[in-house]
This record gives sequence, structure tokens and C-alpha cells, in this order.
Amino acid sequence: MISRRSFISGVAMASALAPVLAKRKSMPPGLELYSVRDELAKDLTGTVRTVARMGYKNVEFYSPYFSWTPDYAREVRKLLDELGITCLSTHNGANSFAPENIEKAIELNSILGCRYVVMASAGRVEGLDGWKAVAEKLNRGAEKMKAARLRAGYHNHQVEFKPIDGTRPIEVLARNTDKNVMLQLDVGTCLEAGSDPVAWIRQNPGRIKSMHCKDWSPDPDKGYKVLFGEGAANWKEIFAAAEKTGGIEYYLIEQEGSAYPPFETVERCLAGFKRIHR
Repeated sequence: MISRRSFISGVAMASALAPVLAKRKSMPPGLELYSVRDELAKDLTGTVRTVARMGYKNVEFYSPYFSWTPDYAREVRKLLDELGITCLSTHNGANSFAPENIEKAIELNSILGCRYVVMASAGRVEGLDGWKAVAEKLNRGAEKMKAARLRAGYHNHQVEFKPIDGTRPIEVLARNTDKNVMLQLDVGTCLEAGSDPVAWIRQNPGRIKSMHCKDWSPDPDKGYKVLFGEGAANWKEIFAAAEKTGGIEYYLIEQEGSAYPPFETVERCLAGFKRIHR
């Protein structure tokens, strides 16, 4: 027997959890294809087919894609459509945001069906004023992309979380970019730099639209070679913050290597993700 109050409380809790659980079920993880970079360079079609068979529903191409022609991008899009998977974002060097290149970035990403064009490297940046200039470049890129219904994003590495004169560059980027510029969080590099990914997500509600689920271990013999879920990241808390506050739209598993071959590595990471993200 349960009291009426307990019953009502249980129903209310289930109702509150239902949208979160539904969102989780509709958010299968994608793969940052840098994780299988050697295989991708040898055989793009075969590599994309292989990761799709594993159960990845989204892939993120990185900077070499920028050398593609529009016709080749259409071939890749045809492959994605055939496999029933998406490419929601690409990783780019700062050159993709340069005035002479941004139209090409817009064209290729539009063909692929992307939502975001992500700057994954700002190049060499000097001081906090230099990071303000990076923020301005992102804003200009974001303005150009609006007509194509694309949005700009920025992907952090360690350097953005290391303070300069008491201020982390990532804070400069967050404060000086348009709120529609996505802050794509790389969890592993955030941890290695000594920052708290959960705190960062909570400080930037609605801006963590995607996340690189890369684990990291403080053990110097392991570092980024640990599989998903075997490092220092508290994934349960990270997922909760991303889904409650961050505005997460999709997750991307990224792996820089392990004791296993690349395809086996990303398959094991996918199994780890599914085990933890329930």
C-alpha cells in the first residue's frame, strides 16, 4: 500500500523525467571522424559505411573536407542519405572563416546538410586582445551564414581554458560572441586544462549545442588513450548539465587512439556511451 501523497509525488516525478528520457532516446551519438582518420583518408565511403553499421547516426567531417568540390560534397551527401545518417557540423581551420573562403564553407556545409560550421582551431593567438579578434571573426562568419540557415561554432582545446592574466580565453570568446555562436565543448581537453566541464556548461546556458565526448586520464601513460567512460570525466553529471542547461542537440564521440584498432576503439566507445547515457 502506498499513500495518496506518495502516489501523486511518483506520478509528478515520472512526468518531469519523461521529456528528458524522450530527449535522450532521440539523441543517438555521432562520431567525429578524426577518430578513424587513417581509415577515412584511405577509403571515405567504406569508413562511413562501417561506422554507420556500428550504430552511429551522425558524423562530423574535419578540415580536409574543405578541399572537396561541390560535386564531391553531393556524392558524400548522397551516401549519408542512403545510410540514413547525418552530418550536423564540420570542423574547420580559421581559414574557412576568412572573407575569401567563407562562401565555399557555406556552400559545402549547405550541401552536406549541416547546422553548424565549427572553427576548431584559431591558429596562433596572442593575448586576450587576440582572442577578442577571434570572437569578432566568429561573429562576422555567423552573420554571413544566416542567409543559408547555418550557424557558427567554436571548438575548444586546452589553450582556451588556460588563463591569461587571470582570464581564460574561452570566457573571452563566450562574452564577445553572439549568443547564437555555439560553444562546442571538448570534454577531455577541458579536463586536462584543469577546468570543470559541468561548471562551464552551467555558466553558458543554451550555448553548448554539441559536445565532443572524449575522455581523459591524469595517468600520463593513458591520457587520451582511455576508452569512453574509463577516464576522469563524470559523464552522468556532464550529460545532466548538457541536457538540462546546455541546450545540447547532439553528442559526438571522439577518440585519439587506444590499445585497440581504430574501428574496434570507436565501437567500444559507442557501447560505453550507450551504457552510461540511459
